[in-house]
Amino acid sequence: MIEIRLSILILVVVSFFNALDADLDDDYITIESYDNNEIESKAEFIHPRKGRILWPYPANYIPEDDNNEKNNSSQSKGEDNKNREERFLKFSYPQSPIVDLMMQTVGVNYSPNTNDPFDFLRDSYPLPKGYSQPLEEYDYVIVGAGTAGSVLASRLTEDKPRATVLVIEAGKPEMLLSDIPALTYYLQRTDYTWQYSMEHQPGVCMGSEEQRCFWPRGKAVGGTSVTNLMLYTRGRPQDWDRIAADGNYGWSYNDVLHYYKKSERTELKKYKNAEYRGREGELTVENIPFKTGLVEAFLQSGRNFGHPTVDYNAPDQFGFGYAQITTNKGHRLSSAKAFLHPHKRRRNLHILTETRATKVLIEPQTKRAYAVEYNRNGIKYTARCRREVILSAGPIASPQLLMLSGVGPKEHLETLGIPVIADLKVGRTLYDHIAFPGVVFKLNSTNASLLEPKVATLPNLMQWLQFGDGLLTTPGLVEALGYIKTSQSEDPDLVPDIELISLGGSLTSDAGGATRKAWKISDKTYYNAFGSLSGSDTWSAVPVLLQPKSKGYLELRDNNPYSYPKLYGNYLTDPKDLATLKEAIKYIINLGESDAFKKYAPKLHLAEYPTCKIHAPGSDSYWECAVRTMLISVHHQIATCKMGPAHDPDAIVDPELRVYGISGLRIVDSSIIPRPTSAHTNAPALMIGEKGADLIKQSWLNVV
Repeated sequence: MIEIRLSILILVVVSFFNALDADLDDDYITIESYDNNEIESKAEFIHPRKGRILWPYPANYIPEDDNNEKNNSSQSKGEDNKNREERFLKFSYPQSPIVDLMMQTVGVNYSPNTNDPFDFLRDSYPLPKGYSQPLEEYDYVIVGAGTAGSVLASRLTEDKPRATVLVIEAGKPEMLLSDIPALTYYLQRTDYTWQYSMEHQPGVCMGSEEQRCFWPRGKAVGGTSVTNLMLYTRGRPQDWDRIAADGNYGWSYNDVLHYYKKSERTELKKYKNAEYRGREGELTVENIPFKTGLVEAFLQSGRNFGHPTVDYNAPDQFGFGYAQITTNKGHRLSSAKAFLHPHKRRRNLHILTETRATKVLIEPQTKRAYAVEYNRNGIKYTARCRREVILSAGPIASPQLLMLSGVGPKEHLETLGIPVIADLKVGRTLYDHIAFPGVVFKLNSTNASLLEPKVATLPNLMQWLQFGDGLLTTPGLVEALGYIKTSQSEDPDLVPDIELISLGGSLTSDAGGATRKAWKISDKTYYNAFGSLSGSDTWSAVPVLLQPKSKGYLELRDNNPYSYPKLYGNYLTDPKDLATLKEAIKYIINLGESDAFKKYAPKLHLAEYPTCKIHAPGSDSYWECAVRTMLISVHHQIATCKMGPAHDPDAIVDPELRVYGISGLRIVDSSIIPRPTSAHTNAPALMIGEKGADLIKQSWLNVV
């Protein structure tokens, strides 16, 4: 272990002094399928910087599960079921000492100490030179240094005369190993996330621990952009045009496109010069530096079904495309790294990490927000503001803090003994994108997909550290996205109701390790349903419901700021949502069984769910039960601080993001998005941060 740590440290130092001398000739390094003889003939690794493949798998690697299948072909089905849990445990995490080593530094309850060789790799946000403690008063106080908050803080402190800004963040700074895209799922169960879970809802999430869907949100400088899949999607133009048509002036597609472009620095070679892409922003958007052959099969099958391969962020294109992610040379590029880190020495920008905001102070008579109470190192402080308090704490924490401060549904707050300052329906609207990861094909080919024991190797870690490419750049196995419009859609326009996420494997690629734990799928469910696939090559596409009809809500558990709120997803309460997901499942099965995938000889895996034993495998009722068992959140909660015009009874903020009935208080994060869109929420949150900064600047343009 010591030798491994030293090797990594040496590589870190070396990487600081190794300039990248050339770009790859192609957009990707392609991993193809070789048989065992071909693998064994490879005497050494081939360097990708010479335009070839750094083969990640051991030369003598043969999936152990394949051997078991051959050696135990005479075993009965009953014996196979009896040994299933043993086989699962054999492949369970930790499978790789490299992963185990890396996760020691980002694990739950980690605290730095002098014996940790990775401590110097952590970012830090000390007060600027000359300041030993925060000021008592600032021009702006921002709660949350997440995706939108990082952009907002950067923009509000860049102009002269310079406004003073305090940013209060409950999480800690990120560090080098949290930048490894392949560790995405591991981060979901660390201190880098709030460990929220939905309240129990009968008939959904039946395969999850406690039968409650897991809703982790980023708890870090950079927020959820430190823990998400880094997918960059803007949504369709109709999404934003409809938001504007609802009475939200300034939020049409043409209005928001300016802010998308402002943040973006595209490195997508095929689309770099497109007029709708940004080239001078802080946030790099690029393709994944490698691909498996599975993504080509997915895109080819899409073309065969009438879906061209496109830039899915183009306003006039609709189809399938290679995943676009927010990384820089293969390293995660969080919002904090792009917008805060370069400016953390600005004398007018003060960032307090691991500091918890507990209440916004609002003058009851004038109804003006004038300060924020926060707790730091066990001591209570108050930060006053001259101009505005801005909540950028995300779709769960922002409404929670509003209600704790007396802004929310009157009856609910009075029940908890919270004095009501403004009666608004905070938290009463909540939409979320949900998905079903259970459509899995077992492949009858070797080395076709990504498996953790073969990916999480020291050579691959060294390659990532030095060059920012290789297999560790996979963002949770995601390789491509596809957009379809099912027959369930009643939308007159070409707006998708399903997103297909094509993986270079499936939820079994780490044999029940980080992936299923990131979704809190229970041991019993996983052992029975997918344990037999451990060690096997697989392919999966995950359908995501983009336009849910079902509406949830959230409310306070009590008046303690440290208690998690009650979260009600109300998933599938509208039958249209279940019907749409079931049609998407059939569509994926057709893709997997199409000619494009034939060389992999895929076989649909009909999982044996403990909750679905009475249903015939593959039947319509089976898939309905499977969805209800394996339903997961994609962590795209929105609308809890809904934006809307003054005549909208459910609106919390106006189109300029000002909280109704309260002066000096705005919400600037994804909680303001009023209706479901076709986008993951990271790129829209960046855009909201950009636009929110301009709205605030405009309000104080003539104030010195």
